[in-house]
Amino acid sequence: MLVFGITSRSQARHLLRHHLTRISSLTCESRRMSSSNPVAAVCQVTSTPDKEVNFAACKRLMEQAKERGASMVFLPEGFDYIGSSRDETLQLSESLEGHTISRYSQLARNLGVWLSLGGFHERGGDWETDRRIYNSHIILNEQGDIVSVYRKGHLFDVELKEKGVSLRESAFTIPGPSLTPPVQTPIGKVGLGVCYDLRFPELSLALLRHGAEILTYPSAFTVATGAAHWEVLLRARAIETQCFVLAAAQVGSHHAKRASYGHALAVDPWGKVIGDCGGAETGVALVEIDMQKLRDTRTNMPVQQHWRSAEFYSSLD
Repeated sequence: MLVFGITSRSQARHLLRHHLTRISSLTCESRRMSSSNPVAAVCQVTSTPDKEVNFAACKRLMEQAKERGASMVFLPEGFDYIGSSRDETLQLSESLEGHTISRYSQLARNLGVWLSLGGFHERGGDWETDRRIYNSHIILNEQGDIVSVYRKGHLFDVELKEKGVSLRESAFTIPGPSLTPPVQTPIGKVGLGVCYDLRFPELSLALLRHGAEILTYPSAFTVATGAAHWEVLLRARAIETQCFVLAAAQVGSHHAKRASYGHALAVDPWGKVIGDCGGAETGVALVEIDMQKLRDTRTNMPVQQHWRSAEFYSSLD
């Protein structure tokens, strides 16, 4: 979710520079892949209000991922920034034609990789009158072209007083109007979600029905909800759809009142965790996308063939 708290700009810059200097000693899987299977890079970052420092951190992870053989790189929700107030969050937002996406397009071209930009603060169509944004998941191809944009449909309006979580994303974010079809990429057919969408299996099942082989949920889970639900939800989505699930994540303290759980994960179609960036450091997990494993899983347990008609599932309505 695109959220905010309170800190100074200088504190934010110092914090992210600290994380940037530690990227070279990653805790995630960082070996070069050697098989013929395509490789995905699932990134974990610590965004703050400083867009320049955030870009430098993401750029370095992308370069390391490319060096180690990745053909597609996944960045988390809020990769561009996480604001320290509502006003700052809105003020820093841009259109798809703005400076931030242009820089990532150029970077995709330079590196020759596809990008999942998992939660961009996109100014809405009526920005001049209502000052609200979309939480947009953007796919760029290796030429830097935008090939898909999914605008987050489920907004995180939650108050868990006993957990210290109180967030209302709808106060400044417009819910997306629809799902987008899965995108054919070098690693497989990718279905798009964002963060809180993870809690709604109807979304993943709809993407599966339209051919998804990989589901992706770029996120900025809170520490409390992440510790309780993050891994079990990601594994559940993988098991019920028999898809790979890739979930880039935010980690650590963004400012005085906002921290994220981390544990950027990759899960295979059997529900096995095959990549985990942990809960402390920025980094990147490199995972092979073995489509034979997906085909074998679906053949050996043909869940999709066992689905009943829509009338069966709505028979209690």
